[in-house]
Amino acid sequence: MSDGAVAPGGAAPGREAEEAAILILDYGMGNLRSVEKALEHVGARATVSADPDAVRAADGLILPGVGAFPRAMERIRATGLDGLIAERAAAGTPILGICLGLQLLFERSEELGGADGLGLLPGAVTRLAAPGLKVPHIGWAPVRWERDSRLTAGIPSETPFYLVHSFVARPTADDTLGTAGYGERFACAAERDNVFGVQFHPEKSSTAGLRLLANFAGICAKAPAAA
Repeated sequence: MSDGAVAPGGAAPGREAEEAAILILDYGMGNLRSVEKALEHVGARATVSADPDAVRAADGLILPGVGAFPRAMERIRATGLDGLIAERAAAGTPILGICLGLQLLFERSEELGGADGLGLLPGAVTRLAAPGLKVPHIGWAPVRWERDSRLTAGIPSETPFYLVHSFVARPTADDTLGTAGYGERFACAAERDNVFGVQFHPEKSSTAGLRLLANFAGICAKAPAAA
């Protein structure tokens, strides 16, 4: 899809996603355009914004992120997005965190001295335990689905996805959706009700990543309309 990442396999997206208005949250950190283009490719209406009215009107939200956790939370709070995200999560709006965006969904991170997160999912973010291996972990890794999910429908377990990370979220067993291995077996996908997150980059993961985004768009299309 991008950055020279070519999938070593994966599931086809299938039919296009039902049209849904998905907002990619813009707080100044994240691969916004690549995510937007991937969503458009699967039939979703994607926009990039931090405008409160747009956040409240969207059928679903995507929280992207590249960089350090504490800086990202500073930017999110400065734009008022923390309150808006919490408001929409409580209303049942589907939310998908990608890469750092997954980590931000949790209660706290130890990165750069530590910082509090959005707290939509219980658990902490800690450094990837990969003794003897190069960190950050960069490349393709097979992802094992630990349970069934609307988000991963049609994507076989052990399908490779593309990752770039040094830290990992530690969700509860009930919230863990997918795991991958690099030094340790770590959670790379989480789900609780309408809140989803993936450590890997679906927008860089070829057909499997497009299928996951199409599934998310379908979830958004079926969610209750914004009040």
